Amino acid sequence: MRIIEEIDEMRECAAKTRSLGLKVVFVPTMGCLHDGHRELLRAAKKSGDLLVLSIFVNPAQFGPKEDFASYPRDMVRDLEIAGDEGADVVFTPKAADMYPEGYSTFVEVGALGDKLCGASRPGHFRGVATVVLKLFNIVTPDTAVFGKKDYQQLLIIRKMARDLDLGLDIIGVETVREPDGLARSSRNRYLSPEEREAARCVPEAIEAAKEAFSAGVNDASLLTGKMKKIIEKQPRAVVDYIKVCDTESLEDLGMIETNGLVALAVKIGPARLIDNCVLEKGAPRRTGAL
Repeated sequence: MRIIEEIDEMRECAAKTRSLGLKVVFVPTMGCLHDGHRELLRAAKKSGDLLVLSIFVNPAQFGPKEDFASYPRDMVRDLEIAGDEGADVVFTPKAADMYPEGYSTFVEVGALGDKLCGASRPGHFRGVATVVLKLFNIVTPDTAVFGKKDYQQLLIIRKMARDLDLGLDIIGVETVREPDGLARSSRNRYLSPEEREAARCVPEAIEAAKEAFSAGVNDASLLTGKMKKIIEKQPRAVVDYIKVCDTESLEDLGMIETNGLVALAVKIGPARLIDNCVLEKGAPRRTGAL
């Protein structure tokens, strides 16, 4: 496994691979890898010849009062996981190289970036799209892999790839969950044992929405109401948003006619936890990963 810090070296490595007629597959991350990232790497391994994992905590996607400084970092463990899962290259650029003095160019993502998490975190997806585009330009992948837990991010990256004619495939991988249903996340490390127990209300709310929909409830207000009651029973939990929306535009739905996205963000202690599921009429009932 090769570790690359310099942008030019990463470009050269990718160009050499492509010159041999081989495909580059890319998994961008902010590190602090967990089993969800393992699934991304496993999916990526099947989709190309050179598997590149990036580890970069992107300052451009954090607000002034957010957790950039305290965001969990564990490079030693990250490299172990990357090696275990067959990464060929780990790209670890420096912030000063990604955003040199005088940097002022950003990607505006439009209406998709203003909804859900974007409403609570102004400028967040502008920072996400900018760094992902920069990484795409450096790594030049044929395929890139993202998790469906960050559903809004996945939509935005797919739209950016289409709108800017990037010519690469974007693969979404199902959410990986803890045994009790909580979505795997690097920010789960923030939770104390008591907060971790409280966090179970998040997947419980998702399950309640799925069960109600399976029973014939398709009114968005009834679904969100059921979810809100479950969250509000937990005194440590503070609702940021609970939404039922269109799976492509993220516009609010009143009723689910064929399919809809249920999405929520809940603050528990220092952690802001997000989760989602897509509800589809006629879809088989699934448990476990969404």
